[in-house]
Amino acid sequence: MNYETGVEKDKWRPQHEIAADTESRVEIDTTDDADRRKRRRIIIIAVVIALLAAIAAYAMIKGGGAPADTGNAEEAPAVTVVAPGRTTIEGTLSATGTIAARRETSVGVVGEGGRVVSVNADAGDWVRQGQVLVSIDRSVQNQQAAAARAQIGVAQADLDLAQSNLERALKLVERGFISTADVDRLTATRDAARARVQVARAQLNELQARNARLNIYAPVSGLVLSRSVEPGQTVSAGTPSLFTIARGGEMEMLAQVGEAELARISTGTAATVKPVGTDREFSGQVWQIAPTIDQQNRQGTARIALSYNEGLKPGGFATATINSGTLVAPLLPESAVMSDDEGSYVFIIGEDNKIVRRAVETGLITQNGVAIASGLSGTERVVLRAGGFLNEGETVRPVAPRR
Repeated sequence: MNYETGVEKDKWRPQHEIAADTESRVEIDTTDDADRRKRRRIIIIAVVIALLAAIAAYAMIKGGGAPADTGNAEEAPAVTVVAPGRTTIEGTLSATGTIAARRETSVGVVGEGGRVVSVNADAGDWVRQGQVLVSIDRSVQNQQAAAARAQIGVAQADLDLAQSNLERALKLVERGFISTADVDRLTATRDAARARVQVARAQLNELQARNARLNIYAPVSGLVLSRSVEPGQTVSAGTPSLFTIARGGEMEMLAQVGEAELARISTGTAATVKPVGTDREFSGQVWQIAPTIDQQNRQGTARIALSYNEGLKPGGFATATINSGTLVAPLLPESAVMSDDEGSYVFIIGEDNKIVRRAVETGLITQNGVAIASGLSGTERVVLRAGGFLNEGETVRPVAPRR
């Protein structure tokens, strides 16, 4: 019906309008055909590209190889590299051990002993040489000394009498009242009296020396580490040590060091000691290295001398950092050094930015990294991180580390 109406209308339209309308419809039909052909070409091209990609993927999987390197640096993975150069490295090693007095002096009973009257020092006190540490009751000894002193007076009186008799005899011998034999007898009596005086004096000196040894004196100046005597206690020559004194208050650390590391230490080497439970550090130096190695744990003792300080407690546990010499070598962080069954190695950047494996020998280990004893000159570009995800021969894009 609509078609007939359209035809009916065309009967009354001018011929030039009908021709123009017909031309317009022809152009629209031509344009639609062109669009359809263009879309068809696009679809065909897309199908061809997809087919080629599938063929390439299949060939790569079946051949087991990697796709050919396009050489595009933007597509290669970025890795951080550095040229380590050569650095003077101070090697250190850590050790553990206990703190002790460097020179301990035991103080015991020197004399015959007796009852303790007073104790004048305690553990932790600083004493000087010759100071009285313990006083012993000497009431009996004082009486003996008084008796010996009296004996000297008796002997001296006998000597004075013998000397007077001899002098009178010498005056009478000239007159012939006393014979020469009498003079000789009186002279001998005088000499005997003089000898008795000397004996009495020697006995008194002996008693005084013994009495002086009753008290217990500090043999050296230093820090009292222990005390095992109390007032009222009876002591004698067989009594164990009453005091232990650290001579001069000097301390030391008995650092336990492995057999291999011990060979890298020498006397005079500086060390830092840090007691457990404190943040304080004390400077010292190795003054003696044990001449033997423990057969059980394969360790030796390095004795580190320390000056007196209240923070050093004998018997306490401590850690030590000991200098173990210097070395001029490349220094790398631990992340750059890897190892496997063949040994230690690093990845360096070779020609065309390809990964190259380089075997190295590690040296001193410091807080700043690992020293490379051999295998690197220091001018190479070494991969710092992510070495475990790289393969030898892989192309990468090296970048400098961030500052």
